Amino acid sequence: MAVRSLFCYPLFLLLLLPLPHPNMTRHILLADDDRILSNLLRQYFEGEGFAVSQVFDGAEAVSAATDQVFDIIVVDVMMPVMDGFETLRALRRINDTPVIMLTARGADIDRIVGLEMGADDYLPKPCNPRELLARIKAIWRRADSARRTPSETEEPPLTAGGLALAPATRQARVNGEEIALTSTEFSVLEFLMRHRGKLVGKAVLSQDALGRKLGPFDRSLDMHISHLRKKLERAQCGVAIKTVRGHGFMLCVFPDDSNDKENSADA
Repeated sequence: MAVRSLFCYPLFLLLLLPLPHPNMTRHILLADDDRILSNLLRQYFEGEGFAVSQVFDGAEAVSAATDQVFDIIVVDVMMPVMDGFETLRALRRINDTPVIMLTARGADIDRIVGLEMGADDYLPKPCNPRELLARIKAIWRRADSARRTPSETEEPPLTAGGLALAPATRQARVNGEEIALTSTEFSVLEFLMRHRGKLVGKAVLSQDALGRKLGPFDRSLDMHISHLRKKLERAQCGVAIKTVRGHGFMLCVFPDDSNDKENSADA
């Protein structure tokens, strides 16, 4: 009887322990000097089971991202020491962790500049914590979906012109040289390459690549396309994204001697 109690008692205690929350593997870094909003977001995210770290200026954000690995970083544009743009530039030199920018309501230039510099998404302040979490989860879903695809040995890279895209590793290369893409840029380019030579509607591309419906005044997809165009042009890979005005986009491949400039126009 004593032997039975020796083994059953510890097991009984283990059964009483709370199970770990499935979201606890995700770690969010909040970089915002607005402590009231930051604390509100932290409480909401922790209530949803996520681990959250807080910093209150840009320099602290860069230091934290250097010392730890985060699954996503939320950066406010208006911060002391280093503003959001300087912070984003420094973060992109460190790694390719997804970044969502928080901008002042109506500040279109902030959103445009942030996306041009490599932000994965933006949201105006004051923001709804639920909507911000939905944007974060959309970015994670795209990355998780890519990791579940077959390995490069099972699925050859997607190729167009001199461009090779490996969905399994989320890397883009031209003649062996990697092109630095944000997570969202990669998702946009991957979808267009899988539909190479076909017209892709903006609503369809927004839903697949950004993970949300296209809003009537949402220019984020256009900015990601514009940024991708510049990177493809610099890489000289013979691939361009053509705008079919009023309809969407098309990935086109041109001969090496083609200098078609029409496809470099803004959306």
